[in-house]
Amino acid sequence: MAKPKLRDLPDLSAMAQAGAVFKLKVTPKAARDRVSVEDGQIKVSVTAPPENGKANRAVQLLLAECLGVAPSTLTLKQGQAARIKLFSYDP
Repeated sequence: MAKPKLRDLPDLSAMAQAGAVFKLKVTPKAARDRVSVEDGQIKVSVTAPPENGKANRAVQLLLAECLGVAPSTLTLKQGQAARIKLFSYDP
């Protein structure tokens, strides 16, 4: 069964500039996948568990969808095992 299409994702395409760095607060094993922006902080909740990079990959895919870019253009620079993560955008 395919994953349901996500709704209500914020449009972050204006932030997709070459060399941009995104600081995210991540919550793994959430009830549902969602992205929100509160006080300039991007918060991401994913249903994936934080094991073997599954949550990091899920965050990468969600962020890419919000930015309107390919997931391969986003690189996790810091926070592989932390809740605060830094992703960089290199087209």
